[in-house]
Amino acid sequence: MIITVIVIIKMEVSITNASIDLPERRRRLGLISVLLGQFMLVIDATIVNVALPVIQADLHLSGPRLTWVTSSYLIAFGGLLLLFGRLGDLIGRRRIFMLGLGLFTAASAACGLAGSAELLIFARFLQGIGAAAASSVVLAIIATEFPDPKARARAMSGYMFVSIAGGSFGLMVGGALTQMLDWHWIFLINLPIGLVTLPLARAALRETPAAGLKGGVDIVGAVLVTGAAMLAIYALVSSADHAWSSAAVVVPAVAAAASVVAFLILESRLANPIMPLRILRIRTLIASSFVRGFLIMGIYGVFFFGVLELSHGLAFGPLRIGLAFLPQTLTIAALSLGATAWLIGKLGARRVLLLGLSLIVISLITFALRDADAPYWPGRFGSYVLLGLGAGTAFLPLIMIAMSEVPPADAGLGSAIVNLSLQLSAAVDLALLAAVAAHRTNSLIADGVPAQAAALGGYHSAYGAAAIGVAIGIVLVLVLLPSRVTRRGG
Repeated sequence: MIITVIVIIKMEVSITNASIDLPERRRRLGLISVLLGQFMLVIDATIVNVALPVIQADLHLSGPRLTWVTSSYLIAFGGLLLLFGRLGDLIGRRRIFMLGLGLFTAASAACGLAGSAELLIFARFLQGIGAAAASSVVLAIIATEFPDPKARARAMSGYMFVSIAGGSFGLMVGGALTQMLDWHWIFLINLPIGLVTLPLARAALRETPAAGLKGGVDIVGAVLVTGAAMLAIYALVSSADHAWSSAAVVVPAVAAAASVVAFLILESRLANPIMPLRILRIRTLIASSFVRGFLIMGIYGVFFFGVLELSHGLAFGPLRIGLAFLPQTLTIAALSLGATAWLIGKLGARRVLLLGLSLIVISLITFALRDADAPYWPGRFGSYVLLGLGAGTAFLPLIMIAMSEVPPADAGLGSAIVNLSLQLSAAVDLALLAAVAAHRTNSLIADGVPAQAAALGGYHSAYGAAAIGVAIGIVLVLVLLPSRVTRRGG
Protein backbone atom coordinates (compact mmCIF):
# COMPACT_ATOMS: atom_id res chain seq x y z
CA MET A 1 0.00 0.00 0.00
CA ILE A 2 2.82 2.41 0.90
CA ILE A 3 4.58 1.57 -2.38
CA THR A 4 1.40 2.42 -4.28
CA VAL A 5 1.03 5.84 -2.64
CA ILE A 6 4.70 6.65 -3.27
CA VAL A 7 4.44 5.68 -6.94
CA ILE A 8 1.26 7.72 -7.43
CA ILE A 9 2.73 10.81 -5.76
CA LYS A 10 6.02 10.62 -7.69
CA MET A 11 4.19 10.08 -10.96
CA GLU A 12 1.75 12.94 -10.51
CA VAL A 13 4.47 15.37 -9.45
CA SER A 14 6.19 14.76 -12.79
CA ILE A 15 2.85 15.32 -14.54
CA THR A 16 2.22 18.68 -12.92
CA ASN A 17 5.72 19.76 -13.78
CA ALA A 18 5.01 18.90 -17.44
CA SER A 19 1.82 20.92 -17.85
CA ILE A 20 0.63 24.28 -16.56
CA ASP A 21 -2.80 24.69 -18.16
CA LEU A 22 -4.66 23.80 -14.94
CA PRO A 23 -3.98 24.80 -11.32
CA GLU A 24 -1.20 22.57 -10.11
CA ARG A 25 -2.68 21.70 -6.73
CA ARG A 26 -6.09 20.69 -8.09
CA ARG A 27 -4.56 18.52 -10.80
CA ARG A 28 -2.28 16.84 -8.30
CA LEU A 29 -5.04 16.03 -5.82
CA GLY A 30 -7.49 15.06 -8.55
CA LEU A 31 -5.11 12.52 -10.04
CA ILE A 32 -4.29 11.06 -6.62
CA SER A 33 -8.01 10.67 -5.84
CA VAL A 34 -8.77 8.92 -9.14
CA LEU A 35 -5.81 6.55 -8.90
CA LEU A 36 -6.44 5.69 -5.25
CA GLY A 37 -10.06 4.95 -6.10
CA GLN A 38 -9.01 2.74 -9.01
CA PHE A 39 -6.45 0.99 -6.81
CA MET A 40 -9.12 0.18 -4.21
CA LEU A 41 -11.33 -1.31 -6.92
CA VAL A 42 -8.54 -3.39 -8.47
CA ILE A 43 -7.18 -4.99 -5.29
CA ASP A 44 -10.70 -6.13 -4.45
CA ALA A 45 -10.66 -8.34 -7.55
CA THR A 46 -7.93 -10.59 -6.12
CA ILE A 47 -7.95 -9.95 -2.38
CA VAL A 48 -11.16 -11.99 -2.05
CA ASN A 49 -9.75 -15.04 -3.84
CA VAL A 50 -7.15 -15.69 -1.15
CA ALA A 51 -9.79 -15.67 1.59
CA LEU A 52 -12.42 -17.84 -0.12
CA PRO A 53 -11.50 -21.08 1.71
CA VAL A 54 -11.73 -19.29 5.08
CA ILE A 55 -15.05 -17.65 4.13
CA GLN A 56 -16.40 -21.04 3.06
CA ALA A 57 -15.50 -22.64 6.39
CA ASP A 58 -16.73 -19.72 8.51
CA LEU A 59 -20.11 -19.32 6.78
CA HIS A 60 -20.56 -23.06 6.06
CA LEU A 61 -20.96 -22.52 2.33
CA SER A 62 -21.27 -25.25 -0.26
CA GLY A 63 -19.10 -25.03 -3.37
CA PRO A 64 -21.82 -23.60 -5.65
CA ARG A 65 -22.87 -20.99 -3.07
CA LEU A 66 -19.26 -19.98 -2.50
CA THR A 67 -18.83 -19.12 -6.18
CA TRP A 68 -21.56 -16.50 -5.80
CA VAL A 69 -19.32 -14.49 -3.47
CA THR A 70 -17.27 -13.76 -6.59
CA SER A 71 -19.90 -14.17 -9.31
CA SER A 72 -22.39 -11.68 -7.82
CA TYR A 73 -19.66 -9.01 -7.95
CA LEU A 74 -18.57 -9.86 -11.50
CA ILE A 75 -22.11 -9.89 -12.90
CA ALA A 76 -22.95 -6.46 -11.47
CA PHE A 77 -19.55 -5.01 -12.39
CA GLY A 78 -19.37 -6.20 -15.97
CA GLY A 79 -23.07 -5.79 -16.61
CA LEU A 80 -23.27 -2.11 -15.69
CA LEU A 81 -20.00 -0.74 -17.10
CA LEU A 82 -21.43 0.45 -20.43
CA LEU A 83 -24.50 1.98 -18.80
CA PHE A 84 -22.50 3.99 -16.25
CA GLY A 85 -19.94 4.96 -18.86
CA ARG A 86 -22.63 6.52 -21.01
CA LEU A 87 -24.33 8.13 -17.99
CA GLY A 88 -20.99 9.76 -17.23
CA ASP A 89 -21.06 11.38 -20.67
CA LEU A 90 -24.68 12.48 -20.17
CA ILE A 91 -24.83 13.71 -16.56
CA GLY A 92 -21.18 14.20 -15.57
CA ARG A 93 -18.22 11.86 -14.97
CA ARG A 94 -17.26 13.34 -11.61
CA ARG A 95 -20.81 12.69 -10.38
CA ILE A 96 -20.73 9.06 -11.54
CA PHE A 97 -17.25 8.51 -10.06
CA MET A 98 -18.31 9.92 -6.68
CA LEU A 99 -21.53 7.86 -6.71
CA GLY A 100 -19.64 4.66 -7.47
CA LEU A 101 -16.91 5.31 -4.92
CA GLY A 102 -19.43 6.06 -2.18
CA LEU A 103 -21.50 2.96 -2.91
CA PHE A 104 -18.41 0.74 -3.11
CA THR A 105 -17.13 2.02 0.25
CA ALA A 106 -20.50 1.52 1.96
CA ALA A 107 -20.88 -1.95 0.45
CA SER A 108 -17.36 -2.85 1.63
CA ALA A 109 -18.45 -2.03 5.18
CA ALA A 110 -21.51 -4.27 4.73
CA CYS A 111 -19.27 -7.10 3.43
CA GLY A 112 -16.91 -6.73 6.37
CA LEU A 113 -19.77 -6.86 8.88
CA ALA A 114 -21.68 -9.66 7.12
CA GLY A 115 -22.52 -12.57 9.37
CA SER A 116 -24.38 -14.66 6.81
CA ALA A 117 -23.82 -15.85 3.26
CA GLU A 118 -26.93 -14.07 2.00
CA LEU A 119 -25.82 -10.68 3.31
CA LEU A 120 -22.28 -11.14 2.01
CA ILE A 121 -23.45 -12.09 -1.50
CA PHE A 122 -25.90 -9.16 -1.62
CA ALA A 123 -23.24 -6.73 -0.38
CA ARG A 124 -20.81 -8.06 -3.00
CA PHE A 125 -23.45 -7.34 -5.68
CA LEU A 126 -23.68 -3.75 -4.40
CA GLN A 127 -19.88 -3.57 -4.46
CA GLY A 128 -19.99 -4.57 -8.11
CA ILE A 129 -22.46 -1.78 -8.90
CA GLY A 130 -20.23 0.77 -7.18
CA ALA A 131 -17.12 -0.56 -8.92
CA ALA A 132 -18.83 -0.38 -12.32
CA ALA A 133 -19.83 3.25 -11.78
CA ALA A 134 -16.44 4.43 -10.53
CA SER A 135 -14.18 2.50 -12.90
CA SER A 136 -16.29 3.19 -16.00
CA VAL A 137 -15.24 6.84 -16.08
CA VAL A 138 -11.67 6.78 -14.72
CA LEU A 139 -9.98 6.72 -18.12
CA ALA A 140 -12.32 9.42 -19.41
CA ILE A 141 -11.49 11.67 -16.45
CA ILE A 142 -7.75 11.20 -17.01
CA ALA A 143 -8.07 11.78 -20.76
CA THR A 144 -9.99 15.04 -20.34
CA GLU A 145 -7.93 16.33 -17.39
CA PHE A 146 -4.65 15.85 -19.27
CA PRO A 147 -5.05 16.91 -22.92
CA ASP A 148 -1.29 17.37 -23.34
CA PRO A 149 0.10 14.10 -24.82
CA LYS A 150 3.15 13.91 -22.51
CA ALA A 151 1.14 14.68 -19.38
CA ARG A 152 -1.55 12.23 -20.44
CA ALA A 153 1.05 9.49 -20.97
CA ARG A 154 2.40 10.00 -17.46
CA ALA A 155 -1.12 9.99 -15.98
CA MET A 156 -1.96 6.81 -17.86
CA SER A 157 1.24 5.32 -16.40
CA GLY A 158 -0.33 5.67 -12.97
CA TYR A 159 -3.49 3.99 -14.22
CA MET A 160 -1.36 1.19 -15.68
CA PHE A 161 0.38 0.66 -12.35
CA VAL A 162 -2.73 0.46 -10.18
CA SER A 163 -4.60 -1.65 -12.74
CA ILE A 164 -1.92 -4.33 -13.12
CA ALA A 165 0.08 -4.21 -9.89
CA GLY A 166 -3.05 -3.85 -7.79
CA GLY A 167 -3.85 -7.50 -8.39
CA SER A 168 -0.51 -8.57 -6.91
CA PHE A 169 -1.04 -6.31 -3.92
CA GLY A 170 -4.48 -7.87 -3.45
CA LEU A 171 -2.96 -11.34 -3.18
CA MET A 172 -0.33 -10.18 -0.71
CA VAL A 173 -2.60 -8.03 1.47
CA GLY A 174 -5.40 -10.63 1.37
CA GLY A 175 -3.03 -13.37 2.50
CA ALA A 176 -1.59 -11.25 5.31
CA LEU A 177 -4.98 -10.08 6.63
CA THR A 178 -6.54 -13.53 6.43
CA GLN A 179 -3.63 -15.17 8.26
CA MET A 180 -3.08 -12.50 10.93
CA LEU A 181 -6.66 -11.29 11.53
CA ASP A 182 -9.70 -12.76 9.74
CA TRP A 183 -11.47 -12.53 6.39
CA HIS A 184 -13.71 -9.61 7.38
CA TRP A 185 -10.70 -7.28 7.24
CA ILE A 186 -10.14 -7.83 3.52
CA PHE A 187 -13.27 -5.71 3.03
CA LEU A 188 -12.88 -3.32 5.97
CA ILE A 189 -9.47 -2.22 4.65
CA ASN A 190 -11.37 -0.40 1.90
CA LEU A 191 -13.00 1.99 4.38
CA PRO A 192 -10.02 4.26 5.17
CA ILE A 193 -9.12 4.43 1.48
CA GLY A 194 -12.67 5.32 0.50
CA LEU A 195 -13.12 7.84 3.33
CA VAL A 196 -9.94 9.65 2.28
CA THR A 197 -10.59 9.46 -1.46
CA LEU A 198 -14.20 10.70 -1.42
CA PRO A 199 -13.57 14.19 0.03
CA LEU A 200 -10.37 14.46 -2.00
CA ALA A 201 -12.25 13.74 -5.23
CA ARG A 202 -15.07 16.11 -4.28
CA ALA A 203 -12.63 18.97 -3.72
CA ALA A 204 -10.19 18.34 -6.57
CA LEU A 205 -12.12 16.93 -9.54
CA ARG A 206 -13.94 19.33 -11.82
CA GLU A 207 -17.17 18.29 -13.47
CA THR A 208 -16.85 17.65 -17.18
CA PRO A 209 -19.22 19.21 -19.73
CA ALA A 210 -22.16 16.83 -20.10
CA ALA A 211 -24.68 16.39 -22.89
CA GLY A 212 -27.54 16.22 -20.41
CA LEU A 213 -30.80 14.30 -20.51
CA LYS A 214 -32.80 16.85 -22.50
CA GLY A 215 -33.00 14.46 -25.44
CA GLY A 216 -34.59 11.82 -23.26
CA VAL A 217 -33.22 8.65 -21.76
CA ASP A 218 -32.90 5.45 -23.78
CA ILE A 219 -34.37 3.26 -21.03
CA VAL A 220 -35.04 0.25 -23.28
CA GLY A 221 -31.50 0.39 -24.68
CA ALA A 222 -30.07 0.65 -21.16
CA VAL A 223 -32.03 -2.42 -20.07
CA LEU A 224 -30.98 -4.39 -23.17
CA VAL A 225 -27.24 -3.61 -22.97
CA THR A 226 -27.13 -4.19 -19.21
CA GLY A 227 -29.07 -7.44 -19.54
CA ALA A 228 -26.84 -8.60 -22.40
CA ALA A 229 -23.64 -7.97 -20.44
CA MET A 230 -25.00 -9.61 -17.29
CA LEU A 231 -26.26 -12.66 -19.18
CA ALA A 232 -22.95 -13.05 -21.03
CA ILE A 233 -20.95 -12.87 -17.80
CA TYR A 234 -23.37 -15.25 -16.10
CA ALA A 235 -22.83 -17.75 -18.93
CA LEU A 236 -19.05 -17.42 -18.60
CA VAL A 237 -19.23 -17.83 -14.82
CA SER A 238 -21.44 -20.90 -15.23
CA SER A 239 -18.96 -22.46 -17.67
CA ALA A 240 -16.57 -22.99 -14.75
CA ASP A 241 -18.96 -25.57 -13.23
CA HIS A 242 -20.94 -26.78 -16.26
CA ALA A 243 -20.15 -28.05 -19.74
CA TRP A 244 -20.23 -25.47 -22.51
CA SER A 245 -23.11 -27.38 -24.12
CA SER A 246 -25.21 -27.40 -20.94
CA ALA A 247 -28.39 -25.37 -20.55
CA ALA A 248 -26.78 -23.36 -17.73
CA VAL A 249 -24.32 -21.93 -20.26
CA VAL A 250 -26.19 -22.08 -23.59
CA VAL A 251 -29.46 -20.44 -22.44
CA PRO A 252 -27.95 -17.25 -20.99
CA ALA A 253 -25.42 -17.08 -23.86
CA VAL A 254 -28.19 -17.24 -26.49
CA ALA A 255 -30.28 -14.74 -24.53
CA ALA A 256 -27.26 -12.41 -24.36
CA ALA A 257 -26.73 -12.67 -28.13
CA ALA A 258 -30.40 -11.97 -28.80
CA SER A 259 -30.28 -8.96 -26.49
CA VAL A 260 -27.22 -7.61 -28.34
CA VAL A 261 -28.98 -7.92 -31.71
CA ALA A 262 -32.11 -6.20 -30.39
CA PHE A 263 -29.95 -3.50 -28.80
CA LEU A 264 -28.05 -2.74 -32.03
CA ILE A 265 -31.27 -2.54 -34.02
CA LEU A 266 -32.80 -0.18 -31.46
CA GLU A 267 -29.72 2.05 -31.23
CA SER A 268 -29.57 2.46 -35.00
CA ARG A 269 -33.08 3.94 -34.99
CA LEU A 270 -32.89 6.36 -32.05
CA ALA A 271 -31.84 10.01 -32.18
CA ASN A 272 -30.39 9.92 -28.64
CA PRO A 273 -29.26 6.32 -27.98
CA ILE A 274 -27.56 5.16 -24.80
CA MET A 275 -24.68 3.92 -27.00
CA PRO A 276 -24.23 5.81 -30.27
CA LEU A 277 -23.16 3.26 -32.86
CA ARG A 278 -20.51 5.70 -34.12
CA ILE A 279 -18.37 4.47 -31.21
CA LEU A 280 -18.13 1.06 -32.90
CA ARG A 281 -16.59 2.66 -35.98
CA ILE A 282 -13.57 3.93 -34.04
CA ARG A 283 -10.92 1.55 -35.33
CA THR A 284 -8.35 2.04 -32.57
CA LEU A 285 -10.89 1.55 -29.76
CA ILE A 286 -12.45 -1.64 -31.13
CA ALA A 287 -9.30 -3.25 -32.57
CA SER A 288 -7.36 -2.60 -29.35
CA SER A 289 -10.11 -4.40 -27.42
CA PHE A 290 -9.35 -7.61 -29.32
CA VAL A 291 -5.62 -7.16 -28.70
CA ARG A 292 -6.34 -6.54 -25.02
CA GLY A 293 -8.16 -9.87 -24.86
CA PHE A 294 -4.99 -11.74 -25.81
CA LEU A 295 -2.80 -9.54 -23.60
CA ILE A 296 -5.02 -10.35 -20.61
CA MET A 297 -4.77 -14.05 -21.45
CA GLY A 298 -1.06 -13.90 -20.69
CA ILE A 299 -1.22 -11.76 -17.55
CA TYR A 300 -4.27 -13.38 -15.94
CA GLY A 301 -3.08 -16.84 -16.98
CA VAL A 302 0.01 -16.40 -14.83
CA PHE A 303 -2.07 -14.81 -12.09
CA PHE A 304 -4.42 -17.78 -11.90
CA PHE A 305 -2.19 -20.74 -12.64
CA GLY A 306 0.82 -19.16 -10.94
CA VAL A 307 -1.08 -19.13 -7.65
CA LEU A 308 -2.06 -22.78 -8.09
CA GLU A 309 1.46 -23.84 -9.09
CA LEU A 310 3.12 -22.04 -6.17
CA SER A 311 0.56 -23.54 -3.79
CA HIS A 312 0.52 -27.12 -5.05
CA GLY A 313 4.03 -27.39 -6.45
CA LEU A 314 6.09 -25.44 -3.90
CA ALA A 315 3.63 -25.53 -0.95
CA PHE A 316 3.58 -21.73 -0.62
CA GLY A 317 1.02 -20.25 1.76
CA PRO A 318 -1.16 -17.20 0.91
CA LEU A 319 1.37 -14.63 2.14
CA ARG A 320 4.34 -16.24 0.35
CA ILE A 321 2.29 -16.43 -2.84
CA GLY A 322 1.63 -12.70 -2.66
CA LEU A 323 5.32 -12.02 -2.06
CA ALA A 324 6.24 -14.27 -5.00
CA PHE A 325 4.43 -11.86 -7.34
CA LEU A 326 6.25 -8.86 -5.85
CA PRO A 327 9.05 -8.77 -8.49
CA GLN A 328 6.40 -8.33 -11.18
CA THR A 329 4.70 -5.60 -9.15
CA LEU A 330 7.91 -3.69 -8.45
CA THR A 331 8.98 -3.90 -12.09
CA ILE A 332 5.66 -2.43 -13.22
CA ALA A 333 5.97 0.25 -10.53
CA ALA A 334 9.41 1.24 -11.79
CA LEU A 335 8.17 1.48 -15.38
CA SER A 336 5.17 3.54 -14.22
CA LEU A 337 7.46 6.31 -12.98
CA GLY A 338 8.06 7.43 -16.54
CA ALA A 339 10.14 4.84 -18.39
CA THR A 340 7.27 3.51 -20.51
CA ALA A 341 5.98 7.01 -21.29
CA TRP A 342 9.52 7.98 -22.34
CA LEU A 343 9.78 4.94 -24.60
CA ILE A 344 6.45 5.80 -26.22
CA GLY A 345 7.71 9.31 -26.88
CA LYS A 346 10.84 7.94 -28.53
CA LEU A 347 9.55 4.87 -30.39
CA GLY A 348 5.80 5.37 -30.72
CA ALA A 349 2.94 3.55 -28.99
CA ARG A 350 2.69 0.65 -31.44
CA ARG A 351 6.38 -0.27 -31.30
CA VAL A 352 6.41 -0.20 -27.51
CA LEU A 353 3.24 -2.33 -27.47
CA LEU A 354 4.90 -4.91 -29.73
CA LEU A 355 7.97 -4.95 -27.47
CA GLY A 356 5.83 -5.54 -24.39
CA LEU A 357 3.79 -8.33 -25.97
CA SER A 358 6.99 -10.04 -27.15
CA LEU A 359 8.43 -9.96 -23.61
CA ILE A 360 5.21 -11.49 -22.25
CA VAL A 361 5.43 -14.33 -24.80
CA ILE A 362 9.03 -15.06 -23.75
CA SER A 363 8.04 -14.99 -20.08
CA LEU A 364 5.15 -17.42 -20.66
CA ILE A 365 7.46 -19.80 -22.54
CA THR A 366 9.81 -19.88 -19.54
CA PHE A 367 6.85 -20.67 -17.27
CA ALA A 368 5.72 -23.46 -19.60
CA LEU A 369 9.13 -25.12 -19.99
CA ARG A 370 10.26 -24.96 -16.35
CA ASP A 371 10.34 -28.16 -14.27
CA ALA A 372 7.43 -28.38 -11.85
CA ASP A 373 9.73 -28.76 -8.82
CA ALA A 374 12.13 -25.96 -9.84
CA PRO A 375 12.85 -23.57 -6.93
CA TYR A 376 11.57 -20.02 -6.89
CA TRP A 377 15.05 -18.48 -7.11
CA PRO A 378 16.39 -17.60 -9.60
CA GLY A 379 14.30 -18.98 -12.48
CA ARG A 380 10.77 -18.17 -11.33
CA PHE A 381 11.92 -14.83 -9.96
CA GLY A 382 13.33 -13.95 -13.38
CA SER A 383 10.12 -15.01 -15.13
CA TYR A 384 8.05 -12.69 -12.94
CA VAL A 385 10.44 -9.81 -13.62
CA LEU A 386 10.20 -10.49 -17.35
CA LEU A 387 6.40 -10.61 -17.15
CA GLY A 388 6.45 -7.29 -15.29
CA LEU A 389 8.61 -5.76 -18.02
CA GLY A 390 6.21 -7.00 -20.67
CA ALA A 391 3.03 -5.90 -18.90
CA GLY A 392 4.58 -2.59 -17.93
CA THR A 393 5.48 -1.75 -21.51
CA ALA A 394 2.38 -3.18 -23.24
CA PHE A 395 -0.52 -2.01 -21.09
CA LEU A 396 0.05 1.75 -21.30
CA PRO A 397 0.44 2.10 -25.10
CA LEU A 398 -2.60 -0.14 -25.63
CA ILE A 399 -4.74 2.15 -23.45
CA MET A 400 -3.39 5.24 -25.19
CA ILE A 401 -4.14 3.76 -28.61
CA ALA A 402 -7.65 2.78 -27.49
CA MET A 403 -8.56 6.30 -26.31
CA SER A 404 -6.62 8.24 -28.96
CA GLU A 405 -9.49 8.69 -31.44
CA VAL A 406 -12.44 8.75 -29.03
CA PRO A 407 -14.20 12.17 -29.19
CA PRO A 408 -14.40 14.02 -25.84
CA ALA A 409 -18.20 13.70 -25.82
CA ASP A 410 -17.94 9.90 -25.90
CA ALA A 411 -14.93 9.50 -23.59
CA GLY A 412 -16.99 7.96 -20.79
CA LEU A 413 -18.40 5.30 -23.10
CA GLY A 414 -14.95 4.67 -24.56
CA SER A 415 -13.53 4.25 -21.06
CA ALA A 416 -16.29 1.79 -20.21
CA ILE A 417 -15.62 -0.25 -23.37
CA VAL A 418 -11.95 -0.54 -22.40
CA ASN A 419 -12.90 -1.79 -18.93
CA LEU A 420 -15.61 -4.11 -20.24
CA SER A 421 -13.25 -5.68 -22.77
CA LEU A 422 -10.85 -6.36 -19.90
CA GLN A 423 -13.54 -8.00 -17.74
CA LEU A 424 -15.02 -10.14 -20.51
CA SER A 425 -11.57 -11.13 -21.77
CA ALA A 426 -10.51 -12.23 -18.30
CA ALA A 427 -13.58 -14.44 -17.95
CA VAL A 428 -13.29 -15.96 -21.45
CA ASP A 429 -9.51 -16.40 -21.29
CA LEU A 430 -9.54 -18.15 -17.92
CA ALA A 431 -12.34 -20.46 -19.04
CA LEU A 432 -10.35 -21.42 -22.17
CA LEU A 433 -7.07 -21.87 -20.30
CA ALA A 434 -8.82 -23.93 -17.61
CA ALA A 435 -10.18 -26.22 -20.34
CA VAL A 436 -6.67 -26.63 -21.79
CA ALA A 437 -5.25 -27.40 -18.35
CA ALA A 438 -8.02 -29.90 -17.55
CA HIS A 439 -7.60 -31.71 -20.87
CA ARG A 440 -3.84 -32.06 -20.37
CA THR A 441 -4.27 -33.15 -16.75
CA ASN A 442 -6.77 -35.85 -17.67
CA SER A 443 -4.51 -37.05 -20.48
CA LEU A 444 -1.54 -37.37 -18.11
CA ILE A 445 -3.61 -39.20 -15.51
CA ALA A 446 -4.76 -41.63 -18.20
CA ASP A 447 -1.08 -42.29 -18.94
CA GLY A 448 -0.45 -43.20 -15.30
CA VAL A 449 1.02 -39.91 -14.06
CA PRO A 450 0.20 -39.15 -10.36
CA ALA A 451 -2.62 -36.67 -9.86
CA GLN A 452 -0.55 -33.78 -8.47
CA ALA A 453 2.13 -34.08 -11.15
CA ALA A 454 -0.61 -34.29 -13.79
CA ALA A 455 -2.22 -31.12 -12.45
CA LEU A 456 1.11 -29.28 -12.63
CA GLY A 457 1.52 -30.53 -16.20
CA GLY A 458 -1.89 -29.06 -16.97
CA TYR A 459 -0.81 -25.68 -15.61
CA HIS A 460 2.24 -25.71 -17.89
CA SER A 461 0.05 -26.47 -20.90
CA ALA A 462 -2.10 -23.48 -19.97
CA TYR A 463 1.03 -21.29 -19.95
CA GLY A 464 1.86 -22.55 -23.45
CA ALA A 465 -1.65 -21.83 -24.69
CA ALA A 466 -1.45 -18.33 -23.19
CA ALA A 467 1.87 -17.76 -25.02
CA ILE A 468 0.16 -18.68 -28.30
CA GLY A 469 -2.70 -16.32 -27.47
CA VAL A 470 -0.38 -13.36 -26.82
CA ALA A 471 1.48 -14.18 -30.06
CA ILE A 472 -1.87 -13.90 -31.87
CA GLY A 473 -2.23 -10.50 -30.21
CA ILE A 474 1.07 -9.45 -31.81
CA VAL A 475 -0.28 -10.42 -35.24
CA LEU A 476 -3.45 -8.40 -34.59
CA VAL A 477 -1.39 -5.34 -33.68
CA LEU A 478 0.52 -5.59 -36.96
CA VAL A 479 -2.65 -6.08 -39.00
CA LEU A 480 -5.28 -3.92 -37.27
CA LEU A 481 -3.59 -1.05 -35.46
CA PRO A 482 -2.13 1.96 -37.29
CA SER A 483 1.60 2.55 -37.15
CA ARG A 484 1.01 6.14 -36.07
CA VAL A 485 -1.57 7.15 -33.49
CA THR A 486 -3.23 10.52 -33.73
CA ARG A 487 -5.16 11.92 -30.80
CA ARG A 488 -8.67 13.20 -31.49
CA GLY A 489 -9.93 13.54 -27.92
CA GLY A 490 -9.07 16.51 -25.79
